[in-house]
Amino acid sequence: MSVNVREEDGWVVVTLEGEIDLQRSPAVRKQLMELMFDSRDVVVDLSGVAYIDSSGIASLVEAYQMARKNNTRFVLAAVSQPAMRVLQLARLDKVFALAETVAAGLKA
Repeated sequence: MSVNVREEDGWVVVTLEGEIDLQRSPAVRKQLMELMFDSRDVVVDLSGVAYIDSSGIASLVEAYQMARKNNTRFVLAAVSQPAMRVLQLARLDKVFALAETVAAGLKA
């Protein structure tokens, strides 16, 4: 799993790749929460996520909740099919702001 962070158009784009499971989700959570504490608008690019479990989803939910408290934007973009299946099973596809591409997410 890799986590890459860059700034684009005033947003922070976090690109996640690989498998996000119980072993790897603490690193994702740490990165996202640091951005949330800085009250940044965040787009999370999930196009390269091959697998995500409940701990990875919990990290996304926690960051989303912090963004709401901070009145900042938190968008999931280019969600891979495996990640979308998990979001749909948990009915979180109706909770998160979703964008088909990172570029569309930056306009959210």
